[in-house]
Amino acid sequence: MAVDLDKVREIAERVAVSEGLFLVDVELKGGRSNQLLRVYIDKAGGVSHHDCELVSERMSAILDVADLFATSYTLEVSSPGLDRKLTKPGEYEHFAGRRARLVLREPVGNDRVLEGRLAGFEGGQVRLDMGEAGVKEFDLSNISKAQLVVETTK
Repeated sequence: MAVDLDKVREIAERVAVSEGLFLVDVELKGGRSNQLLRVYIDKAGGVSHHDCELVSERMSAILDVADLFATSYTLEVSSPGLDRKLTKPGEYEHFAGRRARLVLREPVGNDRVLEGRLAGFEGGQVRLDMGEAGVKEFDLSNISKAQLVVETTK
């Protein structure tokens, strides 16, 4: 029996919102017998260990009753980290001003991997400030992966 990831995501979303958090992403890794379910949560100011623990306990109880997994699984709940993936359109606006790396499905010019500062999201277009090259727009459907880049100060 395949796990209904949409149902898992729905449960994770409901639990996160009930705790004043928002769901960033849900990942399912591994084979049938040793599945790893990762749930990434966040909130303004960042999540605490207590937030993760609370979501983990509530989700475990609901998932066990819902019986979505045919075998045992491991549940990990954590913050998405400083170099988090961007998975929702609103995140491009939320993180405007932060450095990000975009991987495109189809190259633009000769470039498939681009890095710059997020300049927002409008009309299905991700805006990326490329410095001297100016602000460029990329269709969201052409982005296969996007993530924040950790900036270090010298």
